[in-house]
Amino acid sequence: MRASSRFTFWIKSAQALALAVAVCISLGATDSGSRVNNLSHRLMCQCGCAQLLGECDHMGCPSREPEMAELKAAIASGMSDKEIFAAFSAKYGAVVLAAPTTHGFDLVAWIAPFAVFAAALLGTILLVRRWSVGKTQSEAPASDPAMDALREKIRRETE
Repeated sequence: MRASSRFTFWIKSAQALALAVAVCISLGATDSGSRVNNLSHRLMCQCGCAQLLGECDHMGCPSREPEMAELKAAIASGMSDKEIFAAFSAKYGAVVLAAPTTHGFDLVAWIAPFAVFAAALLGTILLVRRWSVGKTQSEAPASDPAMDALREKIRRETE
């Protein structure tokens, strides 16, 4: 087998492997069970337990089963993720979403932590620079004969 034919063989094998992986991933993405799992982990249970809908282990939870049934029905009817989130938000309010949206005022919830961190970092840097500049520019105090005598007296008495 020549080098060019070996190279072609490996290229074709890599392409076949990539195609097989893409098919497996796309099959898993259309599985309604995985979609239910994915979406239920992006919604909050409304029973007051403050857990994700897919993980609510509240004994006798009055909300989990009806919400999961709604979610499965919405998926079965062919609704997109955005439509499902919009329907749940319309029914239960924005608190049903596990994470805030990236539109409008909710965008502040994504930006604010990073902005506060950046401001704190900048403030710390400026404070440290101010302290270090103050130390390097200060001069040694002039020698005071009375203080020198007092220091000498303290040194002699503490020996």
